[in-house]
This record gives sequence, C-alpha cells and structure tokens, in this order.
Amino acid sequence: MNLSSLRYAASAVTLLLAGCVSGPNHVPPEMPLPAKFKEGSTKSNGDVVAAQWWTAYRDKRLDGLVAHGRSENLDVLQALERINSASANVTVAAAGGLPSLDVGASHTVSGEKGSERTTIGTTNETGGEASLSWLLDIFGQYRRSKESAIASLGAAYATADNAKLTFLKDLVESYIDARYYQQRIALSQANLKSRQQTYELTQLQLKAGAASRLDVIQAEGLVQSTKSDIPGLEQSFTESGHHIATLLGMPAASLMGELQKSAGQPVFRGDIRAGIPADLIRNRPDIRKAERELAAAVADIGAAEAKLYPSISLSGSISPSWVKSSGASGGTLTSWTFGPTLNLPIFDGGKLRANVDIEKSDARTQYLAWKAAVLNGVEEVENALSAVRRDTQTLEPLRRQVQTAQESLALSTTSYKDGASSLLDVLEAQRSVSDAQESLADTVQQVAKDYVDLYVAIGAGYLNRENAASKHTAKAG
Repeated sequence: MNLSSLRYAASAVTLLLAGCVSGPNHVPPEMPLPAKFKEGSTKSNGDVVAAQWWTAYRDKRLDGLVAHGRSENLDVLQALERINSASANVTVAAAGGLPSLDVGASHTVSGEKGSERTTIGTTNETGGEASLSWLLDIFGQYRRSKESAIASLGAAYATADNAKLTFLKDLVESYIDARYYQQRIALSQANLKSRQQTYELTQLQLKAGAASRLDVIQAEGLVQSTKSDIPGLEQSFTESGHHIATLLGMPAASLMGELQKSAGQPVFRGDIRAGIPADLIRNRPDIRKAERELAAAVADIGAAEAKLYPSISLSGSISPSWVKSSGASGGTLTSWTFGPTLNLPIFDGGKLRANVDIEKSDARTQYLAWKAAVLNGVEEVENALSAVRRDTQTLEPLRRQVQTAQESLALSTTSYKDGASSLLDVLEAQRSVSDAQESLADTVQQVAKDYVDLYVAIGAGYLNRENAASKHTAKAG
C-alpha cells in the first residue's frame, strides 16, 4: 500500500469516527412566556448578574459584610470545590476514547549452588514490555460521555452561582432582621421611659388623692410588661448577629461589637427592575443548572445507545528481553502481538435496551424540572413585585398613624394631669403608640425584604464585576 492509499484510509477512519454518534443532540429547551410580568414593564433587564442591588440600602456596613462574605462563605466555597471535581470528571469521561499505553521493565539474577556451596553459574535477565490498547469510539460512546461531563461541569458552575445568590439573600435579610430588632429595642426602651413617668405621676396623684390604688397597679403592670419584652428582642438581635457571623465564616464574637453599633432600619432607595420573564432563563442560575442537567441527560442517552452496537478495540504489545549467563555470551529475544478485537452485544437479557429507556426517562424528567424551574422563577418575581408595591403603599399611612397616636398620648397625659380624664385614657394612648410604632417597624422590615426577594428572584448580583467580565470573555471565546 502506497502513502497516498494510507492517507485516504486515515481520512476515511476519521470521518467514520466523527460522523457516527449515537443518540439525539441537545437543543436548548424553550417554552412560551408572557411578554411582561403582570405588574412589570416590557423593558428587558439584560444581564444583571453583577448588579450590586444591595448598595441601594445605602449602608456601608452592609456593603462591607457582602464584600467579605463573597469569598468566605462556607457553602459557597463548598460549591466552588465541586467545580474542581466536575472538571476532573470531564478528563475521566474523555479518557476512555483515547489510546492507552503501559510500559514496564524488570531485571532478575538467578544462579545454582553446588554441593560445596559454590556457585555453579548465574544468569542475568533484563526485560521490558509495552502494551497499547485503543477502543475505537465508532458510535460515540465516549464522545457522548464527555458531552455529559461537560454539561455537568456547567451545572456545577450554575450550582456555585446559586449558592452565591442564596448567600446574598440570607445575609442581607439577616442584616435587615438585626437592624429591625435594634429598632424594636430602642422603641421599647423609649416606651418604657414614658410608662415609667406615667407610673411615677400616678403615684403622685395617689398621694394627692386624685388617683386610686387600682390606677397605680395598672400603670405599674404596663411598665413591667414593657420590661419583659426587651430581653426577647435582645436575644433575637443576638441570634441574627450570630447567623451573620456564620454566613461570613467567622466567630460571632469578632462581629457582634460592630453590629451592636446602633443604625437605623435599612430602607431601599433604588428602582424596581423586574425585567421580562425571558430574562430569567439567562440570569437565574437555578434555571441554567436545570438546562445543563438536561443537556447531560440527553448526552447520556447517546452513550447508552452506543453500547447497543458492536465495538472494536485495537491492542498490541512488545516484550524485548536480554539474557546473559556466566561463561556464555548474551542473547536477546523480542516477542510482540497486535490485532483487533470485535465485541458483539448479541444477548444481554434486554439490559442494554433498558438502560437506554432509563436515560430517556431521565432526560424527560430533567426537561420537566427545567420547566418547573422557569415557572417557579416567574412566580417568585410576580409575588415579589406584588409585595413591593402593596407593602410600600402601607408605609405612609403607618407613619401618619404613629404621629396621631403620639399626639393623642400627649393630649391624654395633659388632660390626666389636669384631672379632666382618667388614667385609662393615658394607658390606652400609650398602647396605641406602641402598637403603631411596632407595626411601622414591621412594615419597614418587610418592605426591605421584599426588595431582596425581588432582586434575588431575577437572579441579580451573584457575580462581582471582575468575574462577570471574565465569564463574558470566555463565552465570546
């Protein structure tokens, strides 16, 4: 066979190996989505994975906690480590379709002893062996396995992104909770001071004959009730602080001093950017994870189908050896083998075909999981949009309610001092102030969390700008 014939034969083998790939090719899934959210606009968000939405709370301490936690959160670090494992699996999956070469060597010395314990003769033998094997991936079993491993690697990256997004939600909401409990403690302490003053005034009124013993007991009961609320609020603040420390991967004692510095409740001062439903498929990591898992499942179908067909492997070995005996010249011996092996899966009790059916069912399951992830994302955004708009509408009425309750308390206290009203009016006014302030603090906390839910639901902010830029560069390449 001349050189030209060898070239044509090599080309034919290459085309054969490249063209025969079993199973379906993965096509990115699609599903019909509305042009806009019910309470949103038709303007697309574009890429929001690096949007630092938490800075709209205008809280430098919160910004610092997020920056620190990005690189220290243990759940995120575990997810990142799984990427290394998935990357190694790509190499393992592809290795089966490549030639394998093993080389070994040995050296032995042997001899015989005579009756006088004298050495009759010695023999030195040196040998080696090289074995080559290559399973021809004619029907694409290993190529499909590599595709599956690459898709699983993409799923691992998306899992890490989802861990970052979950960390952001947990951290920001825990910080909002901590500041809420601080606000409640401050309100309780202010109310305690007011009720203590009322109690002391009632005692003076009792001495002057303008109040009864029942009035004093009622005023004291309200004081003790307020005192009993404060330890529980302090414990809730402490637990929130401890959880923040855990999220940052640091001991709680090193963080509590900074958190105990008083600060107001976080208030979001940014825009509502919900985008459109189609944005979620690009931006939400849980949806990208589901799509990559679907791609892996489709590739596994091809790998299973390839096992239904014959397989050919080429193997060969060469074993040179050199032997030298004492008093004799050395000699060499080389043995070698080479040949193809054909494997025909004729009867297996239906196992191989059943494996194909299993992989097809897994792929259908993953497609349904992808659809569920998309619909769940749309639902979360719709709910967050509704909550932001509804809860925000209650803030101003509650602020006004606090003002009117405080005015009522001032009038009731003055009237009580003048003897024109009863202590019951003052105590009721104090309860109204306390309830209104608590409701306002609750709503400020909830609105702040509503914005967290919204921006997490659209998949915003889990990458810093440097990582996002490198990600886009990798896609372009």
